[in-house]
Amino acid sequence: MARSIWTGAISFGLVTVPVKLYSAVNRKTVRFHQLSGKTGVRISQRRVDPSSGDEVPYEEIVKGYEITPDRYVIIEPGELESLEPKKTKTIEIEDFVELADIDPIFYDHPYYLAPSAGGAKPYRLLLDAMRESGRVAIARVVIRSKEQLVALRPMRDGNVMGMSTMLFADEVVDPDNIDEVEAASEVETTDRELDIAKQLIESLAGPFEPGKYRDEYRDEVLSLIERKAAGEEIAVQPAAEEEAEPVPDLMAALKASLDAVRDRDDDEAEEKPKKAPAKRKAPAKPSAKKKAPAKS
Repeated sequence: MARSIWTGAISFGLVTVPVKLYSAVNRKTVRFHQLSGKTGVRISQRRVDPSSGDEVPYEEIVKGYEITPDRYVIIEPGELESLEPKKTKTIEIEDFVELADIDPIFYDHPYYLAPSAGGAKPYRLLLDAMRESGRVAIARVVIRSKEQLVALRPMRDGNVMGMSTMLFADEVVDPDNIDEVEAASEVETTDRELDIAKQLIESLAGPFEPGKYRDEYRDEVLSLIERKAAGEEIAVQPAAEEEAEPVPDLMAALKASLDAVRDRDDDEAEEKPKKAPAKRKAPAKPSAKKKAPAKS
């Protein structure tokens, strides 16, 4: 069973919704430790003053913000503590907005919110109201001494409340600062190119099925670990160098891509077993005529 990582309440006007917070993701990153290549023993990392070579005890370490190379402003722990947001157990809703108004780039980490004791009915009420209105709640909450901007919205067919931490506006890079983006905006395309590009998109269109996508690199790394743990010797082959190919003509590339998708679809259709036609029932044999009774 999943364990909650925070308990509190959603503040919705004068309504309070008791909730528990659960992480919505389980990262599958393969993590390695650093070992000594000679002994195979895990190495330890120490905090060392490079000017003296002495190890610095944790209690003597202070925080410094670099303002110019090798120049720091020292911040004392008490100074930071005085600025920490007030610790509350409340998710304070500030606004309700349209889901389409939020660019996905603002979403950071996803969570689930579940009702805690006594919160089932107001939880359901808020879910249904948000689902029918098509609105997303924007709120603030303090988690682990850090104030977070979050978005609350119905998920899983409206049966569970999702909460995503969000980036603040000044944390998102403005694409106008990327030179190549501005250059691309000045390029014009023809109606014919656009038509073929839309056909290519439609030929690849389909429902989103998360289970069909896998982290192939992670699978290969785990397979390598299992084989080596079992004593198999791995021969590493040198990677072939890929030669840079000239940029193809855009229209030719679009047509070739569309033809390749159509050929793939035709091959898949041919591989599907054809349904055998139903067998016809044999006609019933005519019943033998009854003999007339003998005359007396």
